[in-house]
Amino acid sequence: MQISRIRVAIIALLLPAALPLQAADLSVHLQGLRTPAGTVRVAVVDGADGWDGKAPPVAGTQVAADGDGARVVFRDLAPGAYAVMATHDENDNGRLDTNLAGLPVEGYGFSNNPRVMRKPTFDEARFELGADDLALDIAIR
Repeated sequence: MQISRIRVAIIALLLPAALPLQAADLSVHLQGLRTPAGTVRVAVVDGADGWDGKAPPVAGTQVAADGDGARVVFRDLAPGAYAVMATHDENDNGRLDTNLAGLPVEGYGFSNNPRVMRKPTFDEARFELGADDLALDIAIR
C-alpha cells in the first residue's frame, strides 16, 4: 500500500512536466507595402542576440507581396518576450537593398513601430506574448 502511494505521488509530480506548455499564435499584419511585387520576409526573435543576427530567429517565414499589405501567422509560440522584424524585398534579389549611405531603399518594419532614424533596439521593438493569441500591426516604411 505504501509503495502504491509513493508511485501516485511521483506520477502526480511528473505529470505537469509531461504536459505541453501553453502556447499562443502571433498574427502579424504588415501595412503599407509600396508595391505588390516581391517577397516579404518576417522573423520573430526572443532576445538581443537574435535581433542582432547572432542567433537564429525563433520563427520566420516569407510570403509573396499582395496588394499593399501582407499577413502571416506564427503558431504555438511559448509565452515570453519577443520582437518582430520584417523586410520587403521588392525586386526579389534576396536582400534588403540600401543606398550609398547604407540606408534601406526597400520596405522594412518592426514590432511597436518605433520612430527612430536607425534600426531600433530589441527593447524598443519588444512585446510580451502571453497564453492568449496576439495580433500586431506593423507599418512598412
